[in-house]
Amino acid sequence: MEKKRIAVIFGGKSSEHEVSRVSATYVIETIPKDKYEIIMIGITKKGRWLLYTGPVSDIADGSWESHPDNRTAFIAPAPSVHGMVIIEKDGSAATMKLDAVFPVLHGKNGEDGTIQGLLEMSSLPYVGCGVLASAGCMDKIVTNIMLEHAGIDQAKFVWFRSCDYDKDPDACIAMAEGSFGYPMFVKPANAGSSVGITKAHDRSEFIKAVETAAKEDTRILVEETIVGKEVECAVIGNNEPTASVPGQITPAAEFYDYDAKYNNADSRLFIPALIDEELAEKVKETAVKAYKTLSCTGLSRVDFFVTDEGRILLNEINTLPGFTSISMYPKLMAASGKDGASLIEELIELAFERADDNV
Repeated sequence: MEKKRIAVIFGGKSSEHEVSRVSATYVIETIPKDKYEIIMIGITKKGRWLLYTGPVSDIADGSWESHPDNRTAFIAPAPSVHGMVIIEKDGSAATMKLDAVFPVLHGKNGEDGTIQGLLEMSSLPYVGCGVLASAGCMDKIVTNIMLEHAGIDQAKFVWFRSCDYDKDPDACIAMAEGSFGYPMFVKPANAGSSVGITKAHDRSEFIKAVETAAKEDTRILVEETIVGKEVECAVIGNNEPTASVPGQITPAAEFYDYDAKYNNADSRLFIPALIDEELAEKVKETAVKAYKTLSCTGLSRVDFFVTDEGRILLNEINTLPGFTSISMYPKLMAASGKDGASLIEELIELAFERADDNV
């Protein structure tokens, strides 16, 4: 049987560039090589696209960028190409057909609908959520509004534009303080993996938190603090999605920030989560409901808080969760009977299924 050619894209102009490289290493090493031919496309932090043919082991630390055989290459938006354009060393151009794309890209320009739009224009099947779901889930304010409309429980929230804050900070502060007391979480509307998020314990910390969030986005989300277990659920599928066994995180930091997610081995994972069976089933049901509400396909990781009183509050949906050695998505799927190779293969086949449905 002829192998299908899959392009794995990694890196990107994102604050999660480094995590993407580690996730891509896992994906590339895990893809069944007897079924798929792997093409590696790296995007530098400055946005340069390169066809990479060197060792997979050089991706994680970033040394792939200096490989002498790197060539400029990019996905062609024209569906007639159905693949990518490669600029050779002599300046000539060539094309390469692709069967599908696995965009292992986290954060902005990766899971926010931008590259998904390019892949839609190119008529290439791709792993993960489509444009609407990617953009909607990336935007925490849009996510909260959609979940609220669907009747899915979540933390109380308010939001404002950074330009409005600059004009009248007192009004924005009063709105937040009048909605819920300290401590409260201040978040940029668009940024991945806890980037730019601060837990503010008083007004002075709130002001600094807004400044931090405004560096990442022009819209600011403020949420009440929820005390509870941090529980995550992996969802997979298109028309009939299924949820994994829930897992639980005990963060090494005060909350599960970027460092606790990717750098601090002291963060502890419990699979299954330390909650009773009835709550676990409700978490799974709510994860699938949110997945459908936001038009997700392929995969997503749905994060919750579960309080001691048994309240389940949805925190966020990550449409391209990490695939590092300590990432919850592959661990949860493995605990649910899908090991690395079978999981990656299923995600690729879901990409083809979704493309067929959209024809």
